[in-house]
Amino acid sequence: SFLQLAVPAALLGAFGALVFNQWSGGAPAALAETSNPAAFVCASPTVVDGDTLRCGATRIRLQGIDAPETDGNCRAGRECAPGDPVASTDNLRRLVSGGTMTCVKTDTDRYGRTVALCEANGVSLSCEQVRAGHAIRRYAPLTC
Repeated sequence: SFLQLAVPAALLGAFGALVFNQWSGGAPAALAETSNPAAFVCASPTVVDGDTLRCGATRIRLQGIDAPETDGNCRAGRECAPGDPVASTDNLRRLVSGGTMTCVKTDTDRYGRTVALCEANGVSLSCEQVRAGHAIRRYAPLTC
């Protein structure tokens, strides 16, 4: 996967620390840092919509895609992604369910969100949203 190239073995150490923390009775970490300052692990991501998630207080915008906006959220004059926003959100929720999400931060957008390439259960979230027809490629390069 793309993260095998972008995320060093230190991610395994971060994941191990996260698992140990939970196993040892410590408070679960929502966002675990790695030795790669751009890489992070999220144990319990929360889906906001088809291209945005939360990891604790960190808002994450998936790089390279645009998903359909929920009713009333497409600003006047903007060409919003076509499709069903509920189906897009549900698909992303399915993709991250039951697994740890790993991400590599690539940017910060104008709304202060972390822009990142993320995967869960060995699947690129951006690529799978596009492949399934729940998002379009937009804003940044995406190699699938």
